[in-house]
Amino acid sequence: MKNLTVSFSPHLHAKESLRRIMWLVVLSLLPAALASVFIFGLRALWVIVLGIISAVIAEAALQILTKRKLSVSDGSALLTGLLLSFNLPPSVPWWLVVVGSFFAVAVGKQIFGGLGQNIFNPALVGRAFLMASWPKYMTVFSQPVGFRQWMSFGEGGWLDAITAATPLALLKEGKPVAHLSYLDLFLGRHGGCIGEVCIAALLLGALFLLLRGYISWHIPVSYIATVGVFAYIFGAKTLFSGDWLFHILSGGLILGAFFMATDYVTSPLTRKGQIIFGIGCGIITAVIRLWGGYPEGVSYAILIMNGATPIIDRYTKNRIFGT
Repeated sequence: MKNLTVSFSPHLHAKESLRRIMWLVVLSLLPAALASVFIFGLRALWVIVLGIISAVIAEAALQILTKRKLSVSDGSALLTGLLLSFNLPPSVPWWLVVVGSFFAVAVGKQIFGGLGQNIFNPALVGRAFLMASWPKYMTVFSQPVGFRQWMSFGEGGWLDAITAATPLALLKEGKPVAHLSYLDLFLGRHGGCIGEVCIAALLLGALFLLLRGYISWHIPVSYIATVGVFAYIFGAKTLFSGDWLFHILSGGLILGAFFMATDYVTSPLTRKGQIIFGIGCGIITAVIRLWGGYPEGVSYAILIMNGATPIIDRYTKNRIFGT
């Protein structure tokens, strides 16, 4: 007679692991990273590398000081540094990247106990802190000079950055945006944060995550659709005449909807809850863009809805079988 072994759940296992998922998400962001270097030049590469290194060192140092098990190899700190750098202008000073990465890891993640216990998205916590502390550096953007920079190599050095406003900032100030076509917005031929401008590269990475099942459509689609509807209804002087596609292709909406709002730890568990979460993010983003003091509201919208996630989970939890 064979012995029956009884063990604690879970009893079903899959080849997917936390480390594998984190590194594949990093892989999905590589097209956007490469596009940002081509668009903004070596400045973007410097910010990305510095953000990643700072986040990894910060996590390792904090775990050593608090006598916790080192977990930097799981890729979560690297992903935090990468996402934070994606949310920064290419012209920011080096020390601001270091401070932002340390704050994102220390306050956004480790202070809650580490990965899986944080309430808010760490990268967005870092960006919000930098925006509140050094708004001057965080609101100075550059024109795409990558192609001209590469072409100018060997002719006296690299070209310096050329200051330019983002499409949403131009719209907020009432300045003309007709010179920006949808194709310009889709390919990233305009000023903005490092990782948010090239929609084509972001969608390529998002498609990879969707096909592999690492994210679902519920949050991104509900988020983007809500922003589009609000922009169409209220985005112009007359109702139902706003340029909804301009709002979808501008700013950090695509980056936020697919890569930050879908964070496993800080987003709802159920499909119904995820749709509510996405709609909430969309409403807050649209309200800030259309009537708020900032031209962009993606970061604040996601952080606010992160705080509402426990409530959403409570009221959208699935029915227990047998009750």
